Amino acid sequence: MECFHCKGRMIKGSAPFSADRNGYHISWESVPAWLCTQCGEALFEENEVKHIQNALKQVDYETLALTANTA
Repeated sequence: MECFHCKGRMIKGSAPFSADRNGYHISWESVPAWLCTQCGEALFEENEVKHIQNALKQVDYETLALTANTA
C-alpha cells in the first residue's frame, strides 16, 4: 500500500486517535491502522472507522442526556 500524502510504504501498526466535539474530548491511544514508514501518516480501515463513529454517536447521545438534565 502507498501513502496518499508522500507515496511512502504503508505497514500495519497502530496509531492514536482523538476528537474534540460537542463539549467533550475523547481519545484512544492505540487503534489498528496502516502507518507510513516515511512520513508517519496513519490510515484507518473501514472497520475501525465504523467503530470510532459508533462510539462517538453513543457519547453524543450520553452527552445530550447529561446536558438535558442540567437545563
